Amino acid sequence: MKGIIYKGIGGFYYVRNADGEEVECKARGKFRKDRVIPMIGDEVEVDVKNGKGSIVSIETRRTRLVRPPVANIDIVVIVAAAKSPDPNAALIDRMLVNAESNGIEPIVCINKTDLADASELEAIYKGAGYKTVSVSAETGGGVDELKSLIRGRIAAFAGVSGVGKSSLLTLITGNSLETGAVSEKISRGRHTTRHVELFPTEGGGYVLDTPGFSSVEIEDIPLEMIEQCFPEIAEASGGCRFRGCAHIGEPDCAVKALVAEKKIAQSRYCSYKELYELRKGKKEWK
Repeated sequence: MKGIIYKGIGGFYYVRNADGEEVECKARGKFRKDRVIPMIGDEVEVDVKNGKGSIVSIETRRTRLVRPPVANIDIVVIVAAAKSPDPNAALIDRMLVNAESNGIEPIVCINKTDLADASELEAIYKGAGYKTVSVSAETGGGVDELKSLIRGRIAAFAGVSGVGKSSLLTLITGNSLETGAVSEKISRGRHTTRHVELFPTEGGGYVLDTPGFSSVEIEDIPLEMIEQCFPEIAEASGGCRFRGCAHIGEPDCAVKALVAEKKIAQSRYCSYKELYELRKGKKEWK
């Protein structure tokens, strides 16, 4: 049987195949010997006997996240709110950098558009070259468009507390995902232990919540890759006078010129500059 690990608890892995059949599995000893730990999202081959499964092989992972530990994510849906809480551009940009540096396609989703206009925020990220979608979990507006963007894919939802990820996930799956919902109390200091789980969606896809995704391990990103994580800055850099321009203090910088002309958002440039200087201050790992 071939399938995907959609949940793992206490050393047991739960695998679902394309027909929706599910089986509880253990990993064979060879994985421990090779120091390979199965991950949620892994595509696996399972040997099933008497209703119980044994994972015999793991397909090569397309993508891999460390926090949370999930494999083969196709899309990260970065959820912000138009209001309550007010959008935090710096945090959105950090999550975009996290997606870009892990080779995962990001989508910016602006929720709570029933409370405030999202056109300015949407323009910033569309201008940066990202797919964006404005939705309201309260009214259902825009949710069908979001569904179409993630149909048939494994989509991770990321965002700070209170932006409405849980409500969106419930609308997308048709089920209340209490086990997969981030407690809004986490941001206020209360620790909550929970497992990561993939939930099936229409069209053969899966969704999951990703607590911890906003934490960027900046030392893991090469300095020269910071620019590549800001597509509009990377594109503009070809017009700079100096090759290898950092877009900080160099003369004749095309990026800074576009910022001055408001063709690159000031908030995006500030995020780039902050992350670049933060990374530059870190020692290279040997």
